[in-house]
Amino acid sequence: MVRSRVRLSIIVVALLAASSCAKTVVVKPPQAFPLKVQAANGAVTIPHSPSRIISLSATATEDLFAVGAGPQVVAVDSYSTYPPNAPTTKLSAFSPNLEAIANYRPDLVVVSDDMNHIVAQLGKIGVPVLVEPVALTLDVAYAQITQLAQVTGHADQAKLVITGIKAQIDAIVRSMPHPTRPLTVYHELDQTYYSATSHTFIGEIYTLLGIKNIADKAGRSGDYPQLSAEYIISSNPDLIVLADTVCCGQTQKTVAARSGWSKLKAVKLGAVVPVNDSIASQWGPRIVLFVKAVAAAVKTLEGQSK
Repeated sequence: MVRSRVRLSIIVVALLAASSCAKTVVVKPPQAFPLKVQAANGAVTIPHSPSRIISLSATATEDLFAVGAGPQVVAVDSYSTYPPNAPTTKLSAFSPNLEAIANYRPDLVVVSDDMNHIVAQLGKIGVPVLVEPVALTLDVAYAQITQLAQVTGHADQAKLVITGIKAQIDAIVRSMPHPTRPLTVYHELDQTYYSATSHTFIGEIYTLLGIKNIADKAGRSGDYPQLSAEYIISSNPDLIVLADTVCCGQTQKTVAARSGWSKLKAVKLGAVVPVNDSIASQWGPRIVLFVKAVAAAVKTLEGQSK
């Protein structure tokens, strides 16, 4: 439990950092190696098709396997738990160790943030690093999938993956009911009430589904603001989405037990939606599962109102 809470705290910090410093990935048409690409850490040259990739990003791990580069991945960090056949190790994404990474003799390392200045450290021993930070929009998430596919020789597969994601999300959006007034949502990243505004990939999904995000009016402290219990209670959201179920064991029952929360519309109507932390906080292909979970909750709410 302690480890999970530490992980959740680090995820929140990473999301906050990404909202202020993330750069858009520039994707170019595939070309022969050596290949130069523009990542968040600047221009990166990939000298040859990589065959010993290390991923220190759970989303990048998912992306790599989705585009068919799984056989080229020799190690992933301790929190890269999907897909199940990913070579999970004790490598840390949040406190990367040069010696531990170098022991795997990587020819490409993918990270979501430059923790411990690992980019420069690996550069000194000739290992290229791609920084693929938290995507602020779905388009950036798609661009990261494309770039990872490009540098691993699977550009065509990326097109199929992205087309599939878009088609599924589009189908869900088309199936949504049209309420007489927009429903409101509180998205909980952790128990200290960090949330996500519409200027994030999480918030973009709520917008696509026609849901009004209560964090938007409190977003002066950034795209991942920390709300107060008083603000959430006064906003009285129709829907509460919990992205801290695994880390912190949050459920409809624990939410209802919070002081003043049992009177909220979402709690009284059973519209508290638990979503696996990784699915709700990562921006890989499984984002579709998050969209489905929220859409199902909205449809249930609308059914109750008829």
